[in-house]
This record gives sequence, C-alpha cells and structure tokens, in this order.
Amino acid sequence: MNAKLRVGDKAPDFIFETPWERGKGFYEAAGNKPAVLVFLRYLGCPICQIDMANLKREIGLIEQKGAKLFVILQSSPDVVASATKKEDWPFTIICDPKGDLFQLYHVEPGGIIKYLHPAGLIAAIKATLQGYRHGKFEGHETQVPAVFIAAPDKVVKYAHYGRHISDVPSPSTLAANID
Repeated sequence: MNAKLRVGDKAPDFIFETPWERGKGFYEAAGNKPAVLVFLRYLGCPICQIDMANLKREIGLIEQKGAKLFVILQSSPDVVASATKKEDWPFTIICDPKGDLFQLYHVEPGGIIKYLHPAGLIAAIKATLQGYRHGKFEGHETQVPAVFIAAPDKVVKYAHYGRHISDVPSPSTLAANID
C-alpha cells in the first residue's frame, strides 16, 4: 500500500475529465480558492447518491468558505452524462473510471471487511428505503471514500480516509475544516 497523503503534503495536480468537459487541470480549476476533493465509489452506488445529494443540498456551507467542491467518481463520463445533466450539480464531477486519481491520492479499495462493515450495510439499507436505486456497477466495489481539503496554495489542510464504504464526513464537518 502506498503512503497516504497527510496534512502538510502538497495535493497532487492532475488533468481530469467530467462528463461534459475534458483536459482540465485541478490546480487551474480550483484557482486561488480552497479545494474540497471528495472521492466516492460510482454514480450507481445508492450510498454515493445520498452523499452527492447531501453535498448538493449543503453546498452553501462550502461556498460560504470560498471553496470549490470536486467529487471524484469511478464512473465513466458516458454513464454519468446519460444519467444526469451538468446543471443538476453545483460542483464539479470528475470521472476516473481507471482509478488513476484514486491511486494518485492513495485511496485504496477497502477489502471485504470494510465493504461489509455494519455502518456501510446500514447506510445501504437506508439509501434503498429512501428510494435510491442501484445502477451500473463500476470500478472497485470495495472502494472506500476519502476527502481532502487543500488550501489555495494546494497544501493539504484536512485528510480523511474512510474506514468503510459510507464513511464520508458531513458537509458541515468539511466546511468547519476549510480555512
């Protein structure tokens, strides 16, 4: 396993694609603002759908801090573009179907224990009960999430590697760590 990013490390730059744009650079897209990077599994994952809905609903908390939000998915641009529109999201959706950015940021799949963690199973049941439906499987099914907040100089100020598939800090926790 590679060394995880820590507070004080430089957030790696990368070129990314969204379902609607290609060839953008992370540093360029973030500009001179703090950047919040949320690594999730894939668009078809009901837990990730809830996480994205929460981020969408609470984006104001992050924007009030002057930050830009990026959500990285293992989904292909075609899958995301066929399921949603750019206007539906107040943040940038980055598609990483090969997992290159997950590797660059050392966000490893979690294995069966983290995948079957009780908190993850409960989150999956709640998502289903709330009407979220499983879509296409993409990437590593056992992938755990991670979140990084980089200051305007792109130094990591907050790093969180998920302990299970639903371990994503709340938008209010993210906002509290932007400064």
